[in-house]
Amino acid sequence: MQFLILGMLMLAPMSLYDVHKQFAAGASLFYSASFGSIQRALARLSADGLVSVREEPGSVRGRKVHTATPSGVAAWREWMRTPGEGANPERVMLAKVYLLGLMPAGTQRDEVLDMLRASAAAARAELEAVERVLDAQPVPEGYREIFAYQRATLDYGLRAHRLACEWLDELT
Repeated sequence: MQFLILGMLMLAPMSLYDVHKQFAAGASLFYSASFGSIQRALARLSADGLVSVREEPGSVRGRKVHTATPSGVAAWREWMRTPGEGANPERVMLAKVYLLGLMPAGTQRDEVLDMLRASAAAARAELEAVERVLDAQPVPEGYREIFAYQRATLDYGLRAHRLACEWLDELT
């Protein structure tokens, strides 16, 4: 979430409430975030020097505005070029595509898309290998119904990864 927020802050300086509105306006389609989680992420970004914070002059409530620092922009660009491994690679891929317009057009943007395509293709290949192994195994009579639903989850993963690969190809 930190890098998604950092990308949003590269568009314009924002308060906690502004960032939350940005999530609601688009990023919430693939990433949900509460005020508390956004607040913690902003605090971490600030502590790491990736975001600067200033109180808005004349604000009665002490509105704090966050701005991406040059080191924050550099860290964000590095994150964009790093494969989306981890707990939810699909969400990372979607976050990177969501923010891809912030990367300079041409080579740098193409490199990110190539990396995302390679990651999606590798994940698809892993599932296809599982499919080959499963399909080569006989299923005992008493387990066919159970196996059918377990196999359906693999089918979902295969379809999702095929779609991701096709979708990323269309972004060129």
